[in-house]
Amino acid sequence: MLLAIDCGNTNTVFSIWDGAKFLATWRTSTEWQRTADQYYVWLSSLMSFQKIDVEITEVIVSSTVPRVVFNLRVLSDRYFNCRPIVVGKPECLLPIDVRVDAGTAVGPDRLVNTVAGHDLYGGDLIVVDFGTATTFDVVAHDGAYVGGVIAPGVNLSLEALHRAAAALPNVDISKPQCVVGTNTVACMQSGVFWGYVGLVREICARIKTERARPMKIISTGGLAPLFQQSEALFDAYENQLTMHGLTVIHRYNKENQSV
Repeated sequence: MLLAIDCGNTNTVFSIWDGAKFLATWRTSTEWQRTADQYYVWLSSLMSFQKIDVEITEVIVSSTVPRVVFNLRVLSDRYFNCRPIVVGKPECLLPIDVRVDAGTAVGPDRLVNTVAGHDLYGGDLIVVDFGTATTFDVVAHDGAYVGGVIAPGVNLSLEALHRAAAALPNVDISKPQCVVGTNTVACMQSGVFWGYVGLVREICARIKTERARPMKIISTGGLAPLFQQSEALFDAYENQLTMHGLTVIHRYNKENQSV
């Protein structure tokens, strides 16, 4: 049984994959101080609560927070008796090419999303991931990662407004009923929501023009459903795109480990 772990800047997601489907998915805050023992107590408690009685024999990790990887390696070795596959490390094989400037380090999450997008939809894609940052990953016709765009995340923008302007409150993002707000909260929500609608639409349009070919736009990430309901920005939404990509990379490494 495979344990897929996606560690982002804000949250870390654990999913158990039985080879055909995800049996369960859990989310916890990302904290580099968390030990392997703490991870195991948390994970085993959730498995017991949901009556998931399986033996984890393999682990794959994607992490944008390097300091977390050590304890996840210890978790794999100590409790699951295996060496994890870590996306971005030289020993982890990818089923795609990465065509960026020499010496450029591409975030593991962006590589995983590219793999997943190509596996599900083929090439010529723009993958928009609403995470701590809002990223746009461009997938070539043959599945290669060819670059992208990084913008501040939605919640990051709201937090920056709150911190930098003393009179502005901390608000949750939601789709406003009107563009013109009649109170401070509504004004902030409108600015962020419609601002990001415009940002996504404009960046995707410019990518399509630059690539000079039709491209599908796939969304993922925590706030993707909110924007999915507006203005037909995306061709599809995938709530487990990154986890799917991890299973594809794991399978590719297992098939090619002796080559």
